[in-house]
Amino acid sequence: MAQKPSIPKGTRDFSPVEVAKRNYIFSTIKTNFEKFGFQPIETPSFENSDTLMGKYGEEGDRLIFKILNSGNFFYNKKSKVEIPESIEELQINSAETISVEQRIELNKFTGKISEKALRYDLTVPFARYVVQHQNEIEFPFKRYQIQPVWRADNPQKGRFREFYQCDADVVGSNSLWQEVELVQLYDSVFSQLGLNGVTIKINNRKILSGIAEVIGASDKLIDFTVALDKLDKIGEDGVKKEMIEKGISESAIEKVQPLFNFTGTISEKITKLADLLASSEEGMKGVEELLFICDNVNEIGLQTATLDLDVTLARGLNYYTGAIFEVSAPKGVAMGSIGGGGRYDDLTGIFGLKNMSGVGISFGLDRIALVIEELGLFPETVTATSTALFLNFGFEEAKYAMKAIAKLRKEGIKVEMYPDATKIGKQFQHADKRGIPFAILVGEEEIKNDLFGIKNLTTGEQEKVNFEELLKRLNNK
Repeated sequence: MAQKPSIPKGTRDFSPVEVAKRNYIFSTIKTNFEKFGFQPIETPSFENSDTLMGKYGEEGDRLIFKILNSGNFFYNKKSKVEIPESIEELQINSAETISVEQRIELNKFTGKISEKALRYDLTVPFARYVVQHQNEIEFPFKRYQIQPVWRADNPQKGRFREFYQCDADVVGSNSLWQEVELVQLYDSVFSQLGLNGVTIKINNRKILSGIAEVIGASDKLIDFTVALDKLDKIGEDGVKKEMIEKGISESAIEKVQPLFNFTGTISEKITKLADLLASSEEGMKGVEELLFICDNVNEIGLQTATLDLDVTLARGLNYYTGAIFEVSAPKGVAMGSIGGGGRYDDLTGIFGLKNMSGVGISFGLDRIALVIEELGLFPETVTATSTALFLNFGFEEAKYAMKAIAKLRKEGIKVEMYPDATKIGKQFQHADKRGIPFAILVGEEEIKNDLFGIKNLTTGEQEKVNFEELLKRLNNK
């Protein structure tokens, strides 16, 4: 018995209709990227492991897909790799907790059999690209990149193991006007997609560093931010429990109690932060940066999005150093973030290029598509189907039709002919199932009079027209 086909968990096939809808989003994002002056680049699907590892924090590193050096690695007699006796015990789920000794042993073994990994995001490969091509790049460099990424995550609604990211980054400038412009870019894209009412959340890692300093837990900054970032997922009690487990004292947590119920307008929140962080130089720098961004965004204005300060926003990625962004879907839609990003001053430094600040944002295409679908916001014109199907009545009729089809295609009209001269009912049924709005009928009389029969498959109306009128009708469908 033939094996039933399947695809890997966390991946998906896309139908023609789904691809058309995704391309509509791609096109909208790409148009806005270029409108804001960003240029396209592409990087390989996989990178050297040492390019990716250690850039996303402990949690991120566990979600990186490793690539086996070769398919027949274990069958290579020249290979001197010693497989640990306990390797079976080390084949555990990435979400489970393992001992330091197990982790060291597992990493040691993994390093022997895998030197490459699928990219986890587009930001670190971009940093590698900038360093590698620094002599060819004109700085500041504004790039956009639309490509798939892979994460060994636990699949659920809106979370996949293979998905596209759409990134826009500026590298080579410290100016906070870049952050102001990126907020406008988010607003422009979501407004054009009809996703009115998204919330662009903003915070600053300097503020988080300042809070950690004020409570005397600077050495636990990463643990503190990773836990705080989960507030909306595990709640206040869950966050406090995780902080305690990471070695942050209860007295320190008590000092940040106001953060768990931080309300008010952006101006009011910034004022509260300034009071809380008055003794932290780093924290006050974050406050000043937030004030600049928020004041200027407010002054310039947004179309449909709302900018809000979320002091619990941490995005537990090690490379953010300044502003942090995260976009939430309109109210009433149960979905995780549909975009995110931030400022990263030191990212290229890890590849040898110092003093190269960057800031960027990302659009989560797959989640955006789910939100637009749920809200019914895809335009009716977004379709993968043809505008008209020429029915096939025989050789002479088909030849006449193909000449017209060639001219229509030159005019940008999506048309096709049914390939077989089969029963007309079957051909009409094919057009109906494909959602094609018009059928074109060509018989002896039409050929003799240089006409075309056009039938509206929605209303049932049918008439005979010349080519110029046919073109006009199909252009105004």
